Amino acid sequence: MRRIFTIATALVLGATATQAQTVATFDTLTLVGTDTFYVNYSNPGNDVGFDDGLAHFPTNYDTAGYKGLRKGFVYSNMTDSMTSGYTNSFSAKAAKGYNGSNQYLVASGGTNKVYLKGAAVGKPVKGFYATNTTYAYNSMRDGDAFARKFGDSGTIKGSHPDWFKLTVYGYANGSKKADSVDFYLADFRFADSTKDYILKTWEWVDLQSLGNVDSLEFKVTSSDVGQWGMNTPAFFCMDNFTTDETVSVATIAQPIVAKIYPNPAVDKLNIQLQNNSVKRVNVISISGKVIAQYSVTGSLTTINTSSLTSGMYLLQLVGENQNAVVRFVKQ
Repeated sequence: MRRIFTIATALVLGATATQAQTVATFDTLTLVGTDTFYVNYSNPGNDVGFDDGLAHFPTNYDTAGYKGLRKGFVYSNMTDSMTSGYTNSFSAKAAKGYNGSNQYLVASGGTNKVYLKGAAVGKPVKGFYATNTTYAYNSMRDGDAFARKFGDSGTIKGSHPDWFKLTVYGYANGSKKADSVDFYLADFRFADSTKDYILKTWEWVDLQSLGNVDSLEFKVTSSDVGQWGMNTPAFFCMDNFTTDETVSVATIAQPIVAKIYPNPAVDKLNIQLQNNSVKRVNVISISGKVIAQYSVTGSLTTINTSSLTSGMYLLQLVGENQNAVVRFVKQ
């Protein structure tokens, strides 16, 4: 039997704050084909970046001299985990995004910033997954014309305590906070050399210790430096950038009124709204993982449920000052 669920909720003065998370997976950003990455020469020397989730990721391309990415972030679906050198700058060593996804981010340049948006501004960032690019990984593994092989002093094999580190700083109200988070993309400082590593899998970087932030700064440093600075290629990969939004209500909010049908659902689920207070819809597993996100632009939003496995799910309706959650069943 299929039913129509009607929900009407409003948060009132003094109600408990509601927490939610938004995951920027980068999988819905458009690329021209397979094994490519985001390119935009439309405004050389200026930010031509992009948004995903509740964050802006700046990008700065150059058309003079060396034509290409000057610094910033690009989203990529490159799968080349073998080719060494700068011509393969935008491939992850893992050859895929986190959990086998098609797309991920590549950061280029020693220092870059990410700017939070909307409900994420002034809230903690949970973290993201990180790994090495093929370019940086192979350079550290083998050495190249600019960088040395990690762990190799040049005279005694395996004697150099090298490292390649990502440091994340938080900013609040335009000021850099004192705390930071260090994450080693490669580490050869162990007394037991069998523990030395260059990262080639996706690993979680927890940023909650930075507290409430408006933006984040990402800086890569290396033990291998020369006359012109760091020799190790200044690239790393990012995926599933996850923000937290805490909704605190000081006044009566506009109620969320919606009809959810059909429930149980087979291949689609309709959300009929009676006002414009909902901005985003999240599909969440019973375990709490955000599976999909949809922007709401009108009174009727239809989500595709055909790829979901059978079972119980949560549908989260996210407004400017409140959330509403209803359960639905996928048959």
